[in-house]
Amino acid sequence: MAIAALSTVVEWYDFTLYIYFVTVLARVFYGGGAGSLGLALAGFAIAYLMRPLGAVLLGIYGDRFGRRRAMMVSMAVMTVAMALTACLPTRAVAGASAGWLLLALRCVMAFAVGGEYTGVVAYLVEGAPPGKRGLIASLASAASEVGALLAAAVSAVVVMAISPAALDTWGWRVPFAVGAALAGTIWIARSTMAESPEFLHHEAAGTLDPNPLARAVGAERAGVLRGFSISSMGSMCYYVGITYVPAYLVGSGTMGEGAALWLSTVAALMVIVVTPLAGALSDRYGRRPLLLTIALAGAVLPALMFPLMIHGGMVPALGGALMLAAIGGSWSAVAASTTAEQFSGAARLSGLALGVSSATAVFGGLSPWVAQALIQATGLRWVPGLMIALVAAAVVPMLWWMPETAPLVLARRNRNNPSR
Repeated sequence: MAIAALSTVVEWYDFTLYIYFVTVLARVFYGGGAGSLGLALAGFAIAYLMRPLGAVLLGIYGDRFGRRRAMMVSMAVMTVAMALTACLPTRAVAGASAGWLLLALRCVMAFAVGGEYTGVVAYLVEGAPPGKRGLIASLASAASEVGALLAAAVSAVVVMAISPAALDTWGWRVPFAVGAALAGTIWIARSTMAESPEFLHHEAAGTLDPNPLARAVGAERAGVLRGFSISSMGSMCYYVGITYVPAYLVGSGTMGEGAALWLSTVAALMVIVVTPLAGALSDRYGRRPLLLTIALAGAVLPALMFPLMIHGGMVPALGGALMLAAIGGSWSAVAASTTAEQFSGAARLSGLALGVSSATAVFGGLSPWVAQALIQATGLRWVPGLMIALVAAAVVPMLWWMPETAPLVLARRNRNNPSR
């Protein structure tokens, strides 16, 4: 379980690295200029559309043949994709084809990542004691933020240690090479993992579903819809409220690339701190009340934080980034166990693939590009905060009617109301 939780470091290291390094990649692969950042973000969004496909195929594989096998396959593909990215020719060498090669590898990476996080969360929920599912599943979110923290730190060190010319020539390769080495190490560690006990139980009892995808869209479709709603908010909070912030601050002229990356490093530390706390609180008080509270905060605060970050100086920028990080980290922590608990073990990965990964593809991959495009079109710097607020307000009705799934809360209710 420890290996499974820590392995999400790689997934989020890579995709966070792309966003943190997007201004550099825009110059190296798309020639710089006014439209290059938009092209780089569009490539991120297009690649993300591969995420649901990977999630569905690896989800079906994991539901039929085991969580461990699916996670081994996804990590192997991620290792190869990152290693090849570090070796790509630049636009100065290969012309426009360099940008297409980068996009192709992003698509391969997104395919593998599609089944990665959902597989890990399912593995943790199925192996955790019922009363600690929220805490243990939240460790996957915390570990993923360690990956984001590592991406920010590596990027900041590289940017500040070498000259801009060296950064564009060869320095950008270093963070991707680090990621490939990290992924290869995690793949070796995963080979020692045992299979999920719940999967082994279904396998021994002969209750594995031969068509888990059909079960997810049929008998368990309500879980798919809830998972989509919950993940849409989580994706907006993370990709607009956390990972897009460096590009937002650099693009607005508020600070340079190095300073913006260090600010993001501090925000990542905030996420790591609040994530296990929120997960533990959801075990004690329930998933539903915590998600409702965070959604209400998300409907108000982000629209205020984005203008504050660019008009108030370094201290307000840090405060705004920390507030956004606290909202995003808390939501992801509770969402991890909540979405997994919407499904039975026979269709858990397939259900998570349809609900969680599809929402991440739409609201995660597209949201930084949409935010940048809207700012360029309107000149309004508070648009990213408004995007988060609108999605937060939209999920509140679903949360209000969502049944509670925290085992300890359900057990207390049953003790207090034996007739139920």
